[in-house]
Amino acid sequence: MKHLLSIESLSADEILACVDLAATMKSARGAHTPQPLDGQCWALIFSKSSTRTRVSFEVGIRELGGSPMFLAAADIQLGRGEPIRDTARVMGRMLHGAVIRTFAQADVEDFAHYGGIPTINALTDDEHPCQVLADLFTMREKLGSIGDRTVAFIGDGDCNMARSWLWAAKRLGFRLRVAAPAMYQPSKEYLTRVDAPNISVTDSIEDAARGADVLYTDVWVSMGKEEEAAYRMAQLSGYQIDSKLVGLAAPGAIVMHCLPAYRGKEISEEALEAHADTIFTQAENRLHAQKAVMALLVDSPA
Repeated sequence: MKHLLSIESLSADEILACVDLAATMKSARGAHTPQPLDGQCWALIFSKSSTRTRVSFEVGIRELGGSPMFLAAADIQLGRGEPIRDTARVMGRMLHGAVIRTFAQADVEDFAHYGGIPTINALTDDEHPCQVLADLFTMREKLGSIGDRTVAFIGDGDCNMARSWLWAAKRLGFRLRVAAPAMYQPSKEYLTRVDAPNISVTDSIEDAARGADVLYTDVWVSMGKEEEAAYRMAQLSGYQIDSKLVGLAAPGAIVMHCLPAYRGKEISEEALEAHADTIFTQAENRLHAQKAVMALLVDSPA
């Protein structure tokens, strides 16, 4: 693994290697020997705002012995229209790795191609692979396994999180049920591309949740969709995880949310607080999963 650009681009073995190492990183926190990023400087290039992603990467880089450099798009020439390939060519000669949070998937892929340094997708409009790796680690940590479980994704089924979950299910074989209104379901073309019989799509949240081991949701209005906020909330108003829906899930089921959460919209206050330990462990696990990714990238053969 030379880059983390998407879940789609990973094999099952690579995903599980990240999950396995995340567990090791968590148990060894504060006592990492050796430090794989010792003497390295990694850039965090963010065109989209962030709390968990920025904090977890800055802390993780430091804990692995490296130095993080945060660069908002407005701080560098990207904000004035410099092509990503030119920025990548410059940074590739000075830095040891790059973490990019932006809009277009092509920008991350172009940076990886032209920069020649380990490049991590920290969120694009297409996928959010770092989050799903942390989610899979949390799922195994809380439930003991991944491959034999059923995940119900409730809400916008065509967002970057849902797409990353589709590819994770394709690679690892667990059952994934996506519940969304018709206009927010993955397209037939995308589902054909994924081509996994263990994935189903429905407009019924009850059917998706019944007997599921994991109930998962994300915000209804993703970054860049703010102008559609009122319309999206109206269309998705029936797709909330609440105590009644949790009652349909399997005994011992967990509720997950990648945060930030908007209580009373995609998840009720009661459901969030009842499952807060899992949700905030999930947020913490971003740190451990991303440390695992960085360690694996620098350990890969050139």
